[in-house]
Amino acid sequence: MHNYKKYKKNYFLPPVPSTNWVNKDYIDKAPIWCSVDLRDGNQALIEPMDLEEKLEFFQMLLKIGFKEIEVGFPAASETEYQFLRTIIEKNMIPEDVTIQVLTQAREHIIRKTFDAIKGAPKAIVHLYNSTSVAQREQVFKKTKEEVKQLAIEGAKLLKELSLDTEGNFSFQYSPESFPGTEVDYALDVCNNILDIWQPGCGHKVVINIPTTVENAMPHVFASQVEYINNNLKYRENVILSLHPHNDRGCGVCDAELGLLAGADRIEGTLFGNGERTGNVDIITVAMNLYSHGVDPNLDFSDIPNICNKYEKLTKMSVHERQPYAGSLVFTAFSGSHQDAIAKGMSWREEKDCRHWTVPYLPIDPKDVGRKYDSDVIRFNSQSGKGGVSYILKQNFGIQLPEKMKEEMGYISKSISDAQHKELTPEWIYEVFESEYMGTSHIFRIDECHFKQQDGIIAEVTIEYNKQHKVLNGKGNGRLDAVSNALKQYFSVDYEISCYEEHALEKGSSSKAISYVGITCHDKLYWGVGVDPDIIKSSIQALIAAINRSGQIS
Repeated sequence: MHNYKKYKKNYFLPPVPSTNWVNKDYIDKAPIWCSVDLRDGNQALIEPMDLEEKLEFFQMLLKIGFKEIEVGFPAASETEYQFLRTIIEKNMIPEDVTIQVLTQAREHIIRKTFDAIKGAPKAIVHLYNSTSVAQREQVFKKTKEEVKQLAIEGAKLLKELSLDTEGNFSFQYSPESFPGTEVDYALDVCNNILDIWQPGCGHKVVINIPTTVENAMPHVFASQVEYINNNLKYRENVILSLHPHNDRGCGVCDAELGLLAGADRIEGTLFGNGERTGNVDIITVAMNLYSHGVDPNLDFSDIPNICNKYEKLTKMSVHERQPYAGSLVFTAFSGSHQDAIAKGMSWREEKDCRHWTVPYLPIDPKDVGRKYDSDVIRFNSQSGKGGVSYILKQNFGIQLPEKMKEEMGYISKSISDAQHKELTPEWIYEVFESEYMGTSHIFRIDECHFKQQDGIIAEVTIEYNKQHKVLNGKGNGRLDAVSNALKQYFSVDYEISCYEEHALEKGSSSKAISYVGITCHDKLYWGVGVDPDIIKSSIQALIAAINRSGQIS
């Protein structure tokens, strides 16, 4: 990278310091949202949506809760024009929704735009022209005054045609290529437009600041927005809007700092679709507010469905790591992360917490339609005891004893490492069942009978080497009595070090699961049993532990 010297800073600071936004530490309410998916997002697609696809996308935006939707650039193509006519003529625009259409500051385009929106119940006509130094010098070859005059003439024509066209119209102006425009010049153009449109309390006007090509750091953009906010005419009747692009990867940051700097409205798209690196992702900005306890006034409670429909209609893909929406954004593979999440979830249950504070999870995945048992913790060779125990509990109701978690973790990790594959919950259960419950036993117990006589006496019928034997043992409890009978018969030495049991939380509620850990030669061996009878399940667990210890051949 030796050509860096051919680049230089190509943005402008405001004429006076504008940094009051620095003193604000949060955004306390949602902005006005305007989806530009059907215009800005659509024009960036390799294959733009057809009429039916645009109609389906429009319905999805309505369901999410957008009240302002830029539906197209009606002078750009016949599909755009017909889409607009369709939603107007078929009364598909809800009463509380305002559509928005884009037009350049060129007479024939403005006139065709008004033909397209004739009869609209409510529509914002979005006028724009480029104001940057590069556009003035290289594209238009016009002076500042000449470029401003283009905007003024366009604004006058909008006002004139709105009076002669059936419909309810309001206006929006964007000084396109704002980042490369002198801030005081952009402000001057905007104020000249406002003088023509004369906004009032009953007819507000939108002034939209687009980072057409994002080239300034976010704190610079915030200062630019604050200067505009402080010096716009008719400010109480102007909606200050932002249209952040993402060329530097800072679109979300520009939006948030711009709101702190005084903006009222955000234009953007789902998942950040748009020209080049795209627009600001409205889902991310909205869910960032949500994660701070602010109602975003948009409904993203079924993100998987939104992702599926978006991918179908746009032929674009939602990246697995897309904030809030990606299929892996709530997923932990790392052992330490899994352990912290599992403990955090248990802590929430124990404390009955009102606020969400689970480690590594900024929001509750369920709030966006994700599932704990399949989306949060997944297992591979990088995972650990916390992950495998969480998966068994969430999917199968199995609560491993603390001393058993590490061993099960290592067994599962070694399989994943050898296979170079992720272990599904079903695969993990198969490993657990095969390892601890045993599919082939060296011996088994067919039946037990107990009586109480100075403790507990057990009569145990076992099958060993294809022969049946009846054993007797005495202990301070039923499991201890069975254990002593087996020790005596097989001449083995071990101690029952651990015993836990619980009802299975999933599957048959009538079944109990028991965990028995025996220690022999300073090593702990675990066995597991499942049965509707807790005594039978504990005896099964003891048998599995003894068989795993390798003391009986």
